[in-house]
Amino acid sequence: MRPITKLLSLLALILLATAPAHADVTDAPGANLEVSLITYGPGATYWERFGHDALQLRDTVSGQSINFNYGVFDFSEKNFFLNFARGRMHYLMDAEPAGPEEAFYVQEGRSITRQRLALTPQQAAALRDFLFWNLRPENAGYNYDYYIDNCTTRVRDALNKALGGAIKAALAGHPGGMTYRQQTDRLMSAQPWLMLALDLGLGPYADQPLDAWHESFLPMELQANLRAVTTTDVHGNTRPLVEGERELSPNRLDVPPAQAPDLRLPLGAAGLLIAALLLVTSRHWRLGYTLLGSLFLVLAGLVGLLLLALWTLTTHHSAWANANLLLFNPLAFVLLPALWRARRRMAPTRFADAILLLQLLGLIAAVLLHLLPGAVQQNQPWILFALPVWLALAWSLRQPAA
Repeated sequence: MRPITKLLSLLALILLATAPAHADVTDAPGANLEVSLITYGPGATYWERFGHDALQLRDTVSGQSINFNYGVFDFSEKNFFLNFARGRMHYLMDAEPAGPEEAFYVQEGRSITRQRLALTPQQAAALRDFLFWNLRPENAGYNYDYYIDNCTTRVRDALNKALGGAIKAALAGHPGGMTYRQQTDRLMSAQPWLMLALDLGLGPYADQPLDAWHESFLPMELQANLRAVTTTDVHGNTRPLVEGERELSPNRLDVPPAQAPDLRLPLGAAGLLIAALLLVTSRHWRLGYTLLGSLFLVLAGLVGLLLLALWTLTTHHSAWANANLLLFNPLAFVLLPALWRARRRMAPTRFADAILLLQLLGLIAAVLLHLLPGAVQQNQPWILFALPVWLALAWSLRQPAA
């Protein structure tokens, strides 16, 4: 996907709607239409890490090729970033000649693969008519969702509609390879801090098992899964949907890893290190102990506020009911005075003791939720990080009373 101004998008729609009278993609017979899926590899910018794709219609008589994609957004749109934060992202469908669009991705160093699809003339014409209907200004916009309604699921659904549901019938129920969380961590691993932030913010929705249909929310997964789909030609014979595949341009960027990184060891080690520093400084450097503990409590409180806001104030359903709220929550702010009292070796107040006990109970609940059969959210790395830090803080805060 790539951002353009709304003006350019509307101009493209107008130009396509007022195409010349001679036969081209807009009015060619279905028998003259060649349909292809164009898949672009992941880019270097964070919003390009998931890759992109487009449906290409080519009139074999005139030679005209048009790429239709659903990945247009506009940074200058009113309240864009506020809507983004609230989960109300407005995207547009767009279409442009195949040559200039593909040249852009070649310049970016991203791979381009074309899969020629075996649609009957009737199916190709129906797809063309739907795409041009979808291009109308009143139909072009949609509310984007990273996992269930994005630029790839729209392409997948348009193809599935033209094929009478054949793609969903072939892919639904067949196990996918990863969850939403694993795919997100894998593709965002080139930006570690952003990957960690996304992993921390994802709730149980991101850990549900996926079938091949739902995992086709990613361009590369849709590309791979279509190779297993068959269709029926005009004579009633079964044949592969993908009748030809060709790499138009090689990838010149770093390739995402095949598997998601295992965050348990690095986050667990980080938690143990912070806990050890808290215990050592609580004995030998009270100011350092107070500053380090305050930093953790402030960050834990801010993360808790963010997770709570994502759950209650946004439509980001993949962040709802996040069990990490048991590990990081706004109650951490309440413990800041107790930490500064501990610097002078003063015992916590009874109120602070109650808050600390409540936080420890939250930790136990987080561990039990994860260990119970049927647990969905895979937040072991964050449990391994938070548990030793909270235990070290609890122990050190109680030392003045000893």
